[in-house]
Amino acid sequence: MTSDLTIDVIPSERPRSAEDRAALLKEPGFGQVFTDHMVTARYVEGRGWHDARLTAYQPLTLDPATSVLHYGQAIFEGLKAYHQPDGAVALFRPDQNAARFQRSARRMAMAEVPESLFLDSLTALVRQDRDWVPTKPGESLYLRPLEFAVDAFLGVRPAKEYLFLLFASPAANYFPGGVRPVSVWLSTEYTRAAPGGTGAAKCAGNYAASLVAQAQAAEQGCDQVVWLDAVEHKYVEEMGGMNLYFVFSDGRLVTPALTGTLLPGVTRDSILAIGRDMGLDTVEGRVTTDEWEAAAADGSLTEVFACGTAAVVTPVGAVKHAHGSFNIADAQPGALTMKVRESLLGIQQGTAPDSHGWMHRVA
Repeated sequence: MTSDLTIDVIPSERPRSAEDRAALLKEPGFGQVFTDHMVTARYVEGRGWHDARLTAYQPLTLDPATSVLHYGQAIFEGLKAYHQPDGAVALFRPDQNAARFQRSARRMAMAEVPESLFLDSLTALVRQDRDWVPTKPGESLYLRPLEFAVDAFLGVRPAKEYLFLLFASPAANYFPGGVRPVSVWLSTEYTRAAPGGTGAAKCAGNYAASLVAQAQAAEQGCDQVVWLDAVEHKYVEEMGGMNLYFVFSDGRLVTPALTGTLLPGVTRDSILAIGRDMGLDTVEGRVTTDEWEAAAADGSLTEVFACGTAAVVTPVGAVKHAHGSFNIADAQPGALTMKVRESLLGIQQGTAPDSHGWMHRVA
């Protein structure tokens, strides 16, 4: 799917000053500071996508009957732009996010954003707001594309009008004090996704449904929740909004297979390739909670880590469930976990060879 839309550039009349921007970039956190501009485009059934514009970042005005507020047709993506050693700015595998955005739209009965419009929007925004791309090690510019239904109509049907929107937020180093293993809670009371559901789509409702289990994990003194399969509640699927990897002493690097209930992460796919580059036996399979605990106890499971856009790679050190708890190895970041993390960050930050052609220079 392609688009011949040209994005009209209408710069903000009141962008932040260099001094104000520098102050905000000192400690941007995550998802708290936003750049000066955003991109929007509209879809109307019978007309297609139109009115693509880059404008000042500003609030939206919605009719109370806007259908997304009632029926939840909303999808989003997350990816990053990285400052490169030569001063350029590059995106990490944006074509993969564009493809997943289209798959999510199909599952949610929404209009698909053409790949060219998706990628052109990223390029336009990063070029306009390139001064917002942080330059400190471990920092990046997080990009949030989203699409939602905007019909002012209360009938239950797929919407006929949609808004595509892209904005950006500078992101600090996820581990400013050094990489720290997280503790996780195995949730058997709640389910993230079921066969035939929306688990493979990056839709807003999946995240809303996850919040009560995440709160339960916090009550148990854990950092994150681990989701299990909806049928037997024994097969490991995801950790919060991240994919999981298991490192075994026999050289296997195992990640839960994509059964239709897991989100196919771009970072997950990248680590499969990096693992193969390292000569590891990369496996997409199924791991039960009993196997996880038993392998941790006998030492055949040496490391566990999660991966995703925000944190890149996060070691898992401790596991808690309704009947007890256990640690992985010595509950410290594993050697392979850190090697994978540094390999991926090296590619993203331009300090290591990009043998797979993943980085797209845009500014």
